[in-house]
Amino acid sequence: MFLAIRSSPPRSWYPQMTIDNLMTGVVRGVGSSDLAQVQELLALDPVVNCFVAARVNIAGTDPWSLGGDLWGYFTDGRLQSLVYVGANLVPIATTATSRAAFADRLRPLPRRCSSFVGPAEEVQDLWRLLEQAWGPAREVRTNQPFLTLNTPPLVAADDRVRLVELSELDLLVPACVDMFTDEVGISPVSGGLGGAYRARIAEIIQSGHALARIDNGEVIFKAEIGSATGAACQVQGVWVAPAYRGRGLAAPGMAALVNIAQSTIAPNVSLYVNSFNYSARKAYTRVGFAQSETFTTVLF
Repeated sequence: MFLAIRSSPPRSWYPQMTIDNLMTGVVRGVGSSDLAQVQELLALDPVVNCFVAARVNIAGTDPWSLGGDLWGYFTDGRLQSLVYVGANLVPIATTATSRAAFADRLRPLPRRCSSFVGPAEEVQDLWRLLEQAWGPAREVRTNQPFLTLNTPPLVAADDRVRLVELSELDLLVPACVDMFTDEVGISPVSGGLGGAYRARIAEIIQSGHALARIDNGEVIFKAEIGSATGAACQVQGVWVAPAYRGRGLAAPGMAALVNIAQSTIAPNVSLYVNSFNYSARKAYTRVGFAQSETFTTVLF
């Protein structure tokens, strides 16, 4: 997943939706009383749902702390589906019925997310329902293999890949900017966002989730753990310096990341990759990653 700058939305962004009685097929914002049901739903697929689960584990259901809203689709008081509505819009365990209901609530609102991301069927259907109101998209990436690994890597790790230190922030930021720009098609520091982006990279370093091989002050390989729970973590921002590509450095670098992540963060390591990125997919296969799902991303 690419790195998104998270900004907490004003509570007035989204309408308050409540119900007085138990009803069938109700969409509403989830609250603290729904937390157990939210966690239960996310736990149905802790690897795929890692992005949202990590936020809920830290912030509960509070929109300000989450950096977005969680909307639930309830039938007879039971939570059936969710959408996270923040810098990214993420559907969770949605069905055709719940997606139609979510779209009815979302359609009148201005689009504030920079992307939709998640399982392909759910994202593509929700985008079909919202495209006329929120489109056009800048790009729709329909086929992104979602890869997982819960065993030791199949190749030897690069022992020079390690946790990045905060004193190396100035070395890491340009590599992150280059990777993001290549991946997403826009710079994460455009529009005066350089300070916020730098602060976000510093936060990742301080959390122990930034890894790199740095030789003589030059970043050769780097990647970050973007989201993490006790069950799973999701890798983002995998990058090899252009001058070193084609030398087989990505697989050993990822093997080192997997070893560190599995021993210190979570047993399941995941990421998703564009189907057309053949060199990256080959490297991930060498490490032992296997496809368990297909994602779609809609970019604005």
